[in-house]
Amino acid sequence: MLSWSGGKDAAWALHALRTCGEVEVVGLLTTLTEGFDRVSMQGIRRGVLHAQAGAAGLPVIEAWIPHAADNDAYAASFTQALASARERWPGLAHIAYGDLFLPDIRAWREALCAQLGWTPLFPLFGSDTARLAREMMESGLRAHLCCVDTTRLDAAFAGRAFDAALLAELPPGIDPCGEHGEFHTCVSAGPMFTASLALQPGDTVLRDARFAYTDFTLA
Repeated sequence: MLSWSGGKDAAWALHALRTCGEVEVVGLLTTLTEGFDRVSMQGIRRGVLHAQAGAAGLPVIEAWIPHAADNDAYAASFTQALASARERWPGLAHIAYGDLFLPDIRAWREALCAQLGWTPLFPLFGSDTARLAREMMESGLRAHLCCVDTTRLDAAFAGRAFDAALLAELPPGIDPCGEHGEFHTCVSAGPMFTASLALQPGDTVLRDARFAYTDFTLA
């Protein structure tokens, strides 16, 4: 099972797991926000999520949380989703994440999984994010910034392609992969997909006086 946000890091984690050949990814687990019908944090439409899953050839297990959910609400939804996954695939015991280098996030996930009897995998952890970003681009991965934290990065970056030009224009201190939460992406193509998704950008809106979300729909 792979924790799937719809962004480049989750997509690259899928590619890495399939390339190593040591595990088989049987499904994607995605957290969505009630009332918005979108992937939490990324703000990706549910329809786009399922198009991504179709291109990856994998089913989706959905975990729903209320808007502004706390860690307890997330954990409860996550627990239920993992139970559903295990019912579908008896004996399933591993869930992979696309985390890159934040030790506190990794420790929190490890503790939660330990409580639930699951083993987390972190195939990208410790990566050099500048090198990783270039590797993603060179492989044919295509993504756009669908969410920007405007306290860290100008809202004008929302909606832009995740490409070499973007990396060159990121201000000092901004991680090339946005691992500190500076931005989130919506992936539309790459070696983990059997076909590219045709996405078109829509409006960009500011939510919570902080996050600039660009809406992407299937063309």
